[in-house]
Formats: sequence, C-alpha cells, structure tokens
Amino acid sequence: MAETMSIISGGDPFADDPSVQTKRSGHSWREPLTGFEWLSLRSAPVYYGYGAPRGHGEPVVLLPGFMTNDLYLSELFFWLGRIGYQPYFSGIESINSDCPDATMGALIALLKRAKREAGVAPILVGHSLGGMIARAIALESPDLLAGVISMGSPFKGVAEVHPVIPALTGALLRLQHHRPLRNLKPSCYSGFCMCTFNRNLLSRQQYAVPHYAIYSRHDGVVQWENCLEDDPSLNDEVNCTHTGMAWHPAVYRVLARRLHQIATEARKKPALVSPA
Repeated sequence: MAETMSIISGGDPFADDPSVQTKRSGHSWREPLTGFEWLSLRSAPVYYGYGAPRGHGEPVVLLPGFMTNDLYLSELFFWLGRIGYQPYFSGIESINSDCPDATMGALIALLKRAKREAGVAPILVGHSLGGMIARAIALESPDLLAGVISMGSPFKGVAEVHPVIPALTGALLRLQHHRPLRNLKPSCYSGFCMCTFNRNLLSRQQYAVPHYAIYSRHDGVVQWENCLEDDPSLNDEVNCTHTGMAWHPAVYRVLARRLHQIATEARKKPALVSPA
C-alpha cells in the first residue's frame, strides 16, 4: 500500500533501497590528494617496467569506474603495453553511467573480439563499478576470460558508499532519456533490479576463473570491507585513495604480480568450453 501511494504521489518507489547505504568514510578528505599519487607513480620504477614480471602479449581489458571513462585508465593502458600485455580500452561511450547490464552486453562483444585477435582469453581489470561488472561477466561468461581483478569494487554484501554516489545516480535517472543513458531504468543501480548484472553479484555461484581483489583501508568512497574476498589469499591491500587506485605504484606492483599469475595459470590448462 505504501509503495502504491508512493507511485501515485509521484514519489520514488526505489528510494528506500536496503542494498545501498550511505556512509561517510573517515578517509573522504584524502580523495582530493590523488594528484600526489599520480606524481608518485611517475617516479616509481614499476611505472617504467622495472621489477614487473612481463606478459607475453596476453590481452587485458580495462573497465573504468562509475562516472569515469577510458581516459581515466590511460596510464594503466600504456603501462600494460610497456610490460608485455595487449591492452584494450572498454569502449564505453562517454562515461560509465549507463545500465550495468547493457554495459555487460557490450563488453562481452569486446571480449570475444579480443580473444579472437589474441588467440587466448583476455583478463578483465576493473576499477570500482568496473570491477563489479567484470565479476558479473566472469560468472556469466567464464569461457571468455582468463581471470578477473577488481580494484576498490564493493561487490560483497550491502554497498556502503559515500552520499555523493546515490546523489549522482539519482541525477542520472532523471536524465535517463538522454544519450548515453538510454538504457537506464528506474530500478538501475538498486537492489530492486534483478537483471543479469545484479543476479550475478548476489549469486553464491563459484567462480570458474581466477579472481583477485585489490582494496584500501583508506578508501574514501566505498567501505573497504565490501571489497574483500572470503579467502584472504585472494586479496591485496594497498595504501591509497579510491580515486588514486588508477595511478598508485603499489596497485601497479600488485597488478603486475596478479596478471602474471593469471596468465601463467591460463597457459597450464585448456580453455573452458561454453555449455551447449
């Protein structure tokens, strides 16, 4: 009855979403300092490939976070090329703000192309929302992937986020008829939506490919506890901001190690076959 009245009165029936809670992090003040993290990357040996195990041309697809784009991950893109991988931008139109389920569909097409061009399954690396989408794809189409790495992605349990995130999603939903937001629905970015993206995130299904999580206790946007795997051996802690994960030397050192680990494991076993 209350929901019906909310609709009649013009209210938002998805406003009270138990799957998303706003919570100000005590480290929010650090986020504007991310420029210093970018500077520290430029002076770090790993940025130039020193000490990083090299790839052998394996494709790596990069997924940007919410309200960011491929340009945001350009440092990571060119670094991957320097250490021997074949990087791919996501090709997301404008910014990552459309329906995650629609974004999944477009990325699956990109993964198929990357796998065909390289002859081996690509590795997905996603920041924040990009990591959540990567994990959903890993459960939906494991035959297309060699592995997945998330960076500051709150894929576990209730998403506790800075209040600015629900404010931004609310603004996007009010603009949902404009490109590139044409696929947004009123329930997008909420626990009320039961699209493939949400179902996979809520699923207890086991991953068929290697999956690792990078997190920071100094994350000022999401709660770091929601970015962790149950198995501690799959987690890597770094000391940086949420925004700065795209540019922090410690993140690059972890990525170099995990990418090499995934690529090595992939070479040891036959490719997965899609069920008929």
